Amino acid sequence: MKDILINVNPSDTQVCIVQDGELVEFWVERKNLTRLVGNIYKGRVQNVLNGMQAAFVNIGLEKNAFLFAGDTLEYGEILKDVTDKKLNLRAGDNILCQVTKEQFGSKGARITMNVTLPGRSVVLMPQIDYVGVSRKITDEQKKKELIEYASKIKPDGYGIILRTQSVDCTKEEMQEEVNELVEKWQKIKELNITKPAGSLIYKEEGVAIRAVRDMLRDDVDRIIINDKRLLEDFKIAFSSLNDKKPELFVLYEGKQAMLKEYGLNSQIEKLLQRKVVLANGAYLIIDRTEALTVIDVNTGKYVGEKNLEQTVFETNCIAAKEIARQLRVRNIGGIVVIDFIDMESQEHSQKVLETLQEALALDRTKTSVIGMTPLGLVEVTRKKTRSMLESVMLQTCPYCNGDGYVLSDEVMASNLKLRLNDVFSNGEVKSVLVNIAPSVFHKIFTYRLLEKECANEWRDKRIYLTPDEHLHIEKFDVKVLRGAIIDLPDNAKMLF
Repeated sequence: MKDILINVNPSDTQVCIVQDGELVEFWVERKNLTRLVGNIYKGRVQNVLNGMQAAFVNIGLEKNAFLFAGDTLEYGEILKDVTDKKLNLRAGDNILCQVTKEQFGSKGARITMNVTLPGRSVVLMPQIDYVGVSRKITDEQKKKELIEYASKIKPDGYGIILRTQSVDCTKEEMQEEVNELVEKWQKIKELNITKPAGSLIYKEEGVAIRAVRDMLRDDVDRIIINDKRLLEDFKIAFSSLNDKKPELFVLYEGKQAMLKEYGLNSQIEKLLQRKVVLANGAYLIIDRTEALTVIDVNTGKYVGEKNLEQTVFETNCIAAKEIARQLRVRNIGGIVVIDFIDMESQEHSQKVLETLQEALALDRTKTSVIGMTPLGLVEVTRKKTRSMLESVMLQTCPYCNGDGYVLSDEVMASNLKLRLNDVFSNGEVKSVLVNIAPSVFHKIFTYRLLEKECANEWRDKRIYLTPDEHLHIEKFDVKVLRGAIIDLPDNAKMLF
């Protein structure tokens, strides 16, 4: 059973694709964050760098967008061979362009001049005369029939790509959708004439509409929505579907939160963790670096039943399937390096690669498996489009600033020693009260870390430690105590 759950919150909208109770894709869109992919702008070329075969284009954002020569148009065609090709653009030119990649870090958005308008069954390419078919349609006879029909219904000079869903659509539905997309393109052209450079001409649909448009297939049983207004919008936008299958759109009216009701909250929480436990007790470690994602496969608790080679092979096969799912559901893009457990058998290595490729074939986003090295490392590339899940749902830790580590208790005890030496360098200071993190407090007393100092250079000093659960582990506060009467907290403890 396959469902699409759309959870509307005051701060965001979450879309879950659930198959037999398992989360297979997850999208989240913050209402205070601007999504760029799919948007169409009237841009102005700022500068052309022929040495880089690229141009920077002002589309009205803080950072200029990046236009590669291969994403420009010439005589109604995309430039395929850009070797030694100069861009037929000059600074100050106005161009109609569409965002294909979000802004990442210091990099601006990537754009193309090949504007596309997606529908459920077809994608309209209004500037290129072309007919294409989704690579997921493998039936050659069906593919031939679709191409013949698409060639008849497309307007002259336009291009059409037939999506996977076109297989299950009637000719009338496809014709109607093409007409709607052509009408949309005419409005975009009119706005491009009247709007100033740097203007947003067309804004891509929100995550809820996109999810249904892109993910709805005949294998989807229900689309469950917790927002009544959005439900009505869907019934209007997808009226033909609603007429054919009135039970498709369902309003969730349960008492508890929808995602909790369907057991998805715990699955979403696990998507933000480094460690992914597999069904057999083995596990993955997923780490992000600036340039790539590294996934390490470990046997963990799984010891197998026959021999080491078979245990490793079975673990790697299970891991390959789960890795493909994790890439989809976390929306990990770019270069991915997988460290499978070393296998002696070349046949086993090949089978693991095949298992990975089969699992990745379910991914709508383009992926490529480069191959396996003698050390068992596999390089995978996955096209970047949307922001990765962690960048939407996580923020940099204010304590470690993204390092992922904090100073150990022992190092903090050493830092406290240096601080106390500075304080006691003033011969008049005899007593201090130190507020410190509980873990450091317990480590000092359990292992008597500062006992030697107390018996020697601090022998005439009184040092009181107080555990403070609200204090960060890398912080401590040293307060000089003066006077004959000292007022101490109840949990203060004298240091040796």
